[in-house]
Amino acid sequence: MSTSITGQTILVVDDDKEIVRLVRAYLEKAGFQVLTAYDGSTALHILRRERPALVVLDLMLPDQDGWDITRLVRSDPALAGTPIIMLTARIDDTDKIIGLELGADDYVTKPFNPREVVARVRSVLRRANSGPSTPQSRVLKIGDLSMDVNRHLVTLRQQEVELTATEFNLLKVLLENPGYAYTRSELIEQALGYEYEGSERTLDSHMRNLRRKIDPDTERPSYIQTVYGVGYRLMEP
Repeated sequence: MSTSITGQTILVVDDDKEIVRLVRAYLEKAGFQVLTAYDGSTALHILRRERPALVVLDLMLPDQDGWDITRLVRSDPALAGTPIIMLTARIDDTDKIIGLELGADDYVTKPFNPREVVARVRSVLRRANSGPSTPQSRVLKIGDLSMDVNRHLVTLRQQEVELTATEFNLLKVLLENPGYAYTRSELIEQALGYEYEGSERTLDSHMRNLRRKIDPDTERPSYIQTVYGVGYRLMEP
């Protein structure tokens, strides 16, 4: 899979036309193609028709909020892997955590510097396109859990598991070294990269979301285990 992100298409969704204009201008200057929408229904139509590489999504929209749209995207097999960066004017961490647990890959708080949005877009796209460029298949496997890195495909008991780009990269790091207890800072560095500015609490939200998808019994997980005071490790069930 190529790691080039130049020229990829970004969908910007916000009911504030000035914000859309500003973000669009900076993204286009950075070499991206940009589509725009000012409400949720239009955004979903564009998503299904154009399949953009990433969505910059405002939390508060006139018809559907960003949480609703994120739920719909993550429940649609054709769109589930689309990275989402959420824009929010709210400062309560609870709102951000809810968005991340629904499947958003990152968030930016208003007011923001548009250069920050561009940097976040680049960072998330790099994570989404971080598979190796060689055509040979690279498969990581433990128990009934399997990851084909090149195809960006995860299966559990031969059933496909839909993961966000962030969840995929977290699981990839864990699968590459099963049994090793990763600290939260190690996971942030290795799976998300130095540019990731989210807190350890944000990482925990992504991990909870990932565990729900591969461990049906979240009280007694079979794969991802919390190492209290340290972080997480992947164990063979």
